[in-house]
Order: sequence, then structure tokens, then C-alpha cells
Amino acid sequence: MPRPAQFTVDDLLDAAAQVLADGGPAAVTMSAVARAAGAPSGSMYHRFAGRAALCAELWMRTEERFVGGFTAALSAPGDARQRCVAGARFTVAWCRQNPSEAGVLLAGADALGAADWPSAVAARRRRLHRELRRLLKDLHADTDRVNAAVIDIPYAVVRRHLSAGAVIPPSADEIVADCAAALIAD
Repeated sequence: MPRPAQFTVDDLLDAAAQVLADGGPAAVTMSAVARAAGAPSGSMYHRFAGRAALCAELWMRTEERFVGGFTAALSAPGDARQRCVAGARFTVAWCRQNPSEAGVLLAGADALGAADWPSAVAARRRRLHRELRRLLKDLHADTDRVNAAVIDIPYAVVRRHLSAGAVIPPSADEIVADCAAALIAD
């Protein structure tokens, strides 16, 4: 009977997110993540074929977690304006509650070697993006305004604080809500 795994994939991805938060995307290596998790390097290679697979799974887990809540906020009852305000507020709240994971998204997929990711992960990412684009398109006729309200402005507001290693202040919630409400007409 094989012994149970001491380190789960989530344990290792949590450690990878922290390594990225502490040292940037280039610091995310198999050995650095193993050290951060207190795991033997064999545990890393048992779960990930290499750095590209590790970074791909780190990105996808983070993006799927974020997009799951984001799409729920955008799909809540209400008119387009209320839903956009909810989406903008969600981004700020999620980043505040998940600063290491927000740092993964802030770094960007390209900084994590997206060009080298396994094809199955790249396909998973394309599906996720198609679903999100469809939701945003169905939300309001002016997709440029929707993108500004729920993506561009919230991202700019949280990026400033996350890049400085600062906590996102409570005022950020109202700023993104006001901007979303102003951009999306009744």
C-alpha cells in the first residue's frame, strides 16, 4: 500500500505563489518551491513535469479561482450597472483577501512562461477566456465600457497597492464602484 502524499498539489502551488510574491516570477523554480514548502524535490517532480507545468498550474488555479468568483458577481441579479459594480468590487475584495494569488495575476501569464505551457493547460485557459468574453459581451452593448468598468479600472487601482506591497485600502472599493457606475448607464 503506498503511503499517503505528505504534500498536496495545493500545498505546492501555495508555496509557489508565496515564492512569486517574495521574489517575482523568475524566482519560481522547482527547487525554490520545494524549499518553501519544506518538501523533497521528488515531490515536485512527482506532480509537475517541470517548471513550465508548475507555472501553468499555478496560473490556472489562480485564474480559475478568481474568474469563478468574478463571473458569479457579474451574473448576480440586477441590471448591467449593478452587476458591473459588483464585478468591480469583487476584484478589489478578492485581491485584498488573496494578496499572493493576486500577485500571480499581476505578474501575468507571459512572465510565467505561458508560451511553454502544456497544450492541455493552454486549451483550458482558452476555454475559460471564451466563457468570460461571452459573459462580458452579454452584459452590456458597449463592451469597451464594460471592460473599463470591471477590468481596467479595478486592475489599475489594486495594482498600485499590490506592487508597493501595501494592503489595499477600504477606499478602493468605493472608487471602483463609483467608476463602474459612472461608465455603465442605466
